[in-house]
Amino acid sequence: MTKKSNKRNKFWRPKGRALDVQAQAQVAQLLKGKPNRPDLLIEYLHLIQDNFACLYKKHLHALAGWLNISMVEVYEVATFYHHFEVLEDDAPTPEQVTVRVCDSVSCMLAGAPDLIKALEAENLNGVRIQKVPCVGRCEKAPVAVVGQNPVELASLQKVAQAVTTGDITCKDINVSLEAYERQGGYQLYRDCLADKHSPESIIKTLEQAQLRGLGGAGFPAGRKWNIVRNQPAPRWIAVNIDEGEPGTFKDRVVLETKIHDLLEGLLIAAWVIDSTQCVIYIRDEYPAVRHALQLAVTQLSDNTEFKLPNIQIRRGAGAYICGEESAMLESIEGKRGLPRQRPPFIAEVGLFGFPTLEHNAETLVWVPEILNKGADWYLSHARNGRSGLRRYSLSGRVNKPGVYLADAGITLNELIEEFGGGMLEGHALYGYLPGGASGGILPASLADEPLDFDTLQKHGCFIGSAAVIVFSDQDRARDVALNAMQFFAHESCGQCTPCRVGTVQAAELMQAPVWDQMRLEGLAQVMEDASICGLGQAAPNPMRCVMKYFTHEVV
Repeated sequence: MTKKSNKRNKFWRPKGRALDVQAQAQVAQLLKGKPNRPDLLIEYLHLIQDNFACLYKKHLHALAGWLNISMVEVYEVATFYHHFEVLEDDAPTPEQVTVRVCDSVSCMLAGAPDLIKALEAENLNGVRIQKVPCVGRCEKAPVAVVGQNPVELASLQKVAQAVTTGDITCKDINVSLEAYERQGGYQLYRDCLADKHSPESIIKTLEQAQLRGLGGAGFPAGRKWNIVRNQPAPRWIAVNIDEGEPGTFKDRVVLETKIHDLLEGLLIAAWVIDSTQCVIYIRDEYPAVRHALQLAVTQLSDNTEFKLPNIQIRRGAGAYICGEESAMLESIEGKRGLPRQRPPFIAEVGLFGFPTLEHNAETLVWVPEILNKGADWYLSHARNGRSGLRRYSLSGRVNKPGVYLADAGITLNELIEEFGGGMLEGHALYGYLPGGASGGILPASLADEPLDFDTLQKHGCFIGSAAVIVFSDQDRARDVALNAMQFFAHESCGQCTPCRVGTVQAAELMQAPVWDQMRLEGLAQVMEDASICGLGQAAPNPMRCVMKYFTHEVV
């Protein structure tokens, strides 16, 4: 046998992508002094994009090398999230300013389609226009985000002015630890540390108050704390501020004034379940709230005598699916936000495999107030056979959209008259979405139903996060349902076929003048029965409600 030559063929090339030395140096400089942890992948992608206005593949390759993970892992994450823009190395840098115009239900009703057309026709220099899902400012619809600056009640003139003046950053939120402590803030937590309360007594109070998770699922808070507390240590806490449901903006409004209330609720929860690791996950559309949270955590660390658990703040990247608790945990771990199969539930196997307590912001904000004032105080607020308090996000065809604290069980008619200032002039109530895009659609004839957990299921709807969107006789329910289905098709994570394909097919069928109701119901049944998570299971709700309550529009 002849000896095999060690000389390489002249056409041989190393496998994989050649590393760009300059890109490697740029990434290394950006990440200098930062921990080399793959779970921080999304944070580092943000850092690179913030610096270079996009994600060139050479930088993704350099990041993969720096983190010692494969390029595939980096690429699949970077291309999963809507707010990351991956470009070829020779592609030009994106326009200097991106204007994102919300086209979800509330903004659609307020004229977003016409605004988008006007902005595209104006052809502003150095500006690109993008249609995006709900940005969480439905009370000021339509909304255009210029860079990171939300332009509320947006018009062509307002957007053009923001671009011309370079007003592309978010406004600061005032955060004052001293003001919160003057009102008795953190005294309850100090009392917990001094053993003036017991974990059992706190859980009992929450159970007596019947506080439920206010992110949408409504699981009893006290029971959840007890379940996680009884799991083996270490235990984690994850705070979900990824409220991407169209029509929902209550967490943002609450945190603009109650950030320290949230943190005290978080600290009490950590003490009760004996957790030293807390992660706050906040949607990328809320940069001002994220900055305020970072400031508040710093204030606590620098100016209080008590020891804090480790509190991390993680930044989402534009994926509605990460509002689902297990998808959020996947994102925190630096992965695509794909919902997990259950069981096991995250209370048993959550973040990094450890038992995890997950809550949305509003739920934790209630904790100090309920513990200070008592369960009886909370339950004394009652209406229409329901008890407790809820914050309702009210938007659409009303005079005064906003977030309103009201008795649980308030009806739509009461909500509009007592808080919303009545319907807009010339508009008569025609229908409403009681729980955002996924909660279904009800006609005006059902506007006296109590708006609370467990009251709307008999009508094929649910309250969810209490995102109430009102539309009038000048709108069509079928257009509202189509907008919702197109949103779900855009936001499906793609993991399961019923949701990935079903939402797209349904959106296409719903554009026909006459709906093929038998086929649509067949799609709805498959999506409801076979989708992995709540997105696909709830996506048919608005469509089904149109066929049930607004049949005349689709036959």
